[in-house]
Order: sequence, then C-alpha cells, then structure tokens
Amino acid sequence: MTNTLTIRRPDDWHLHFRDGDIMRGVVPYTARQFGRAIVMPNLSPPVTTTALAREYRDRIIAAVPDGVEFTPLMTCYLTDTTDPDDLAMGASDGVFTAAKLYPANATTNSAHGVSDVEKIYPVLKRMEADGIVLCVHGEVTDNDIDVFDREAEFIDRHMRAIIANFPNLKVVFEHITTSDAVDFVNECGSNVAATITPQHLHINRNAMLVGGIQPHNYCLPVAKRETHRLALRAAATSGSAKFFLGTDSAPHLRSVKETSCGCAGIFNAPFAIESYLAVFEEEGALDKFEAFASLNGPAFYGLAVSEESITLERVAVHVPDMLDLTGEDIVPWHAGQTLNWRIAG
Repeated sequence: MTNTLTIRRPDDWHLHFRDGDIMRGVVPYTARQFGRAIVMPNLSPPVTTTALAREYRDRIIAAVPDGVEFTPLMTCYLTDTTDPDDLAMGASDGVFTAAKLYPANATTNSAHGVSDVEKIYPVLKRMEADGIVLCVHGEVTDNDIDVFDREAEFIDRHMRAIIANFPNLKVVFEHITTSDAVDFVNECGSNVAATITPQHLHINRNAMLVGGIQPHNYCLPVAKRETHRLALRAAATSGSAKFFLGTDSAPHLRSVKETSCGCAGIFNAPFAIESYLAVFEEEGALDKFEAFASLNGPAFYGLAVSEESITLERVAVHVPDMLDLTGEDIVPWHAGQTLNWRIAG
C-alpha cells in the first residue's frame, strides 16, 4: 500500500475567489495547495477589461500569506460588447490568461454574460488568431430546457458550432458534469480540453435531494445521474491529457447558503487535493494523479510545469463542520467527514 505520494505542485484551473473580505479569507486556502489558479471574473461588477483585471489581480496578490508563492491567472468576462483589442492587449501584456464565456444568467453573477454566442464570434476570431484560451460555462438557460439537460443541449447548440467555426481556438469546457461532455471532448482535437471538479466526482444528483434539500451540495452545473458521475471518474483517472483539475471552488457564507435562495456554489478549496486524491485511490489510479493535477493543465495552457513539489501522506484528516470566514460560518466541502490523505508539512 502506498503511504506517501510526491507530485509536482498542482494548479487549479478554475476557481472563484469573490472579492473583498471573503476573497481575503479564502485565498490562503488555495495558495496552501496550488501554485497557480485560473480566477473566474464573475464579480459584481464583472471583470470585463484589462484595467479591472489588473486591479483585481493586485488585490488577490495582497491576500496571499507572507512567504507563500502563488500566482493568480486572470480571465476576461465576455459580454456582447467585449472589445477584442482590449482583450488582446491584456493577453499580450500578461494580464489575461484566458477569457470566460458565461451564457447570460447561467450561474452566479452572470447577468452581464453573453446573450447570443454568435455576437462574440468576432472576439473568438481574434482569440483564435492570438492564441487566447476560451473557457466555457457550457449550459443553455432556456426555461423550457430541463436543468439536467442544459449541458448536453449547449454542446449540440453551441459547442459544436464554436469548434467548427474556429477550429484552431483553444477551448476549455469547464466543470463538465455529463458523459455527453466527456464524449464531446474526446471526439475533438487536441485544442479542446475540460476541467472536472471534486464534487462531480464524488456525488450524483441524489446528494442534493435525499433526506431533504442539501444546499451545500448544490452548485451549477448541478450534479447529474450516477451514470454521468462514473463517466467523469473514468475520464479524470484515464491519464488522458484532455482532462485536468479545476475545483470550481465557490465560497458562500452559511447564512447565504441556508436560505430560500440556497445560492449555487461549493467551497472545496480547504481540502481540494485531499478530495481528488480520494477518488484516484478508489479508482486504483494513484499513478495517474500527477498528470491530472499538475501536468495536463500547464501543457494545455502552454505554461511551464511547476518546479516545486508537494508530498501527500496517508493520514486520517477530519474535515470541520464549519470554518470561520470574516467572522461568520462557512461550510467546507466534506464537512464532518474524514479523508485519508493530507499534505505533509
């Protein structure tokens, strides 16, 4: 039995820090584990320009604990009126690593998102020419489409068209939740990849509904049927370079999650690596973990692999029921459970 595992320091290729006091409270959890992170731009107001991204990046860096090396990688929130020149300038200046497509009203703070994907085709053309990565929240938002079918519908309605019209555009299909998405990514060329969250590897849709409404298991896209969860686990642990780590960690205070709203988002940052590793151990794929966590993401984004390493050791770790954040309670993913690995040191 393997009791320790040493890997290159991993990166998180999709997460939410929010802003203000909450951001300052959650950044240290991510910086403890990851060397870099793709930071989502769905603030209020959203990060739509190079200037806003530079300012947000500075605020994040100021929240990193002393002595910790961590690099936030910024994304541009695409709208119907995104300026391609500003986006290209931001990428050229090293401010933007990617741009994010939110369909309007698909998730938290996405009201300013794209109302019609074809409206941003001129921006996508510029991104394709300049080698800027497109990150996609892949769900339609039509009221007549079942919430559990919105990812599959987005693939048929938009993803296939984007890939056909921009065959050299690098696209990350973020937080995929279905076997449909796994199949789509596998069918595409090397310019299409996907991130997978820990929660979608651990739970199916029953976790939101059995024994009463479970708001701390609710995120968007929502967890799907068991067949989809198993497809995600197979993809993540396959060793394929097309799939890599993206937590989609999304902090909401307990007072906001446990309301009639029950806002979408799972705060998994405190024990993200330990959560992923549990899945890889269960699937007998510890030898594939470094590729998923530390190698595939940098390769797709064209960035260097970390020269640092971390060691994980087989030690039981109890996840607290709650953590303090800005003087209020926040419920971490796996609250009250015991995980079998921890980061050494």
